[in-house]
Amino acid sequence: MKSARPDRQRFIFSSLIFIFFLCVLASINEVRFDSLLKFGRCAFQKFPYQSSNSSSTNFLATNSSSDDIRILIGILTLPDQYQRRHFLRLIYGTQSPMGAQVDVKFVFCNLTKEDQKVLVALEIMRYDDIIILNCKENMNKGKTYTYFSSLPEILNDTDRPYPPYHYVMKADDDTYFRLENLVESLKPLPREDLYYGYVIPCPSMDPFVHYMSGMGYMVSWDIVEWIRDSEVPKNHTEGPEDKVFGDWIREGHKAKNRYNAKWSMYNFPEPPTRCTHELWPDTIAVHLLKNQEKWIQTLKYFNVTSNLKPSKLYHIP
Repeated sequence: MKSARPDRQRFIFSSLIFIFFLCVLASINEVRFDSLLKFGRCAFQKFPYQSSNSSSTNFLATNSSSDDIRILIGILTLPDQYQRRHFLRLIYGTQSPMGAQVDVKFVFCNLTKEDQKVLVALEIMRYDDIIILNCKENMNKGKTYTYFSSLPEILNDTDRPYPPYHYVMKADDDTYFRLENLVESLKPLPREDLYYGYVIPCPSMDPFVHYMSGMGYMVSWDIVEWIRDSEVPKNHTEGPEDKVFGDWIREGHKAKNRYNAKWSMYNFPEPPTRCTHELWPDTIAVHLLKNQEKWIQTLKYFNVTSNLKPSKLYHIP
């Protein structure tokens, strides 16, 4: 019995030392785990979760932060242009400009057919990249005014930063925009009172004389709010939409900051006119891509499939 007591004391003492060692080890691991957790959070912030019904255009925002340029590109099209929308989702969904959040939305007026109510609804459920305006479908009878004037109310969300977008563009569905070059051209420009585009008439290089081509023009958010509130655009909505837009800017004495993106924006080179330009690396936008042949020629020139990863699943020579 007497010999058992020292053994018990040694056992208790050894156990205390072992427990102390475990506590020290746990403390070290906790520090390491906390660092690992912080690293993991940082990594996941760079690769946000995307649900199955997220918009294809959400891909464009993965390289952006809250301080980056926010751009809305509204492509004015028609409800029945399903194939064109799916094609453009490929075009813009495979571009990922650095330093910007670029949202591409398809814009048209109220649906009028039963099949549209089903098919467009499915598109919205899958891609969430459609804006339906409260108007009757038209080209030069107020659709552009309805688009710009509706945005402040549509985007009036307390969860959004202000402004929701620094720049808002109206674009045609036969224009190809290279988003990286577009973003780079905007970085040095003011974020207020700006009017950006391709100056018309084609030989002109002065953005303060006439107006920007309907292929794709952009204004800062403060001008979008002005269009909603001012009587100038409200009382002049009919006519060639790009020219009418230029009239608003002139009559309202807006856009002291203007940027002519010519000749980084231009019409497709064939057939040659005073508005065309050969395809070249500094391109921001190519207009009048009226058929698939012109689209393919343009996309091949800019080597848009260069990032295709090799795989045993396919063979593309």
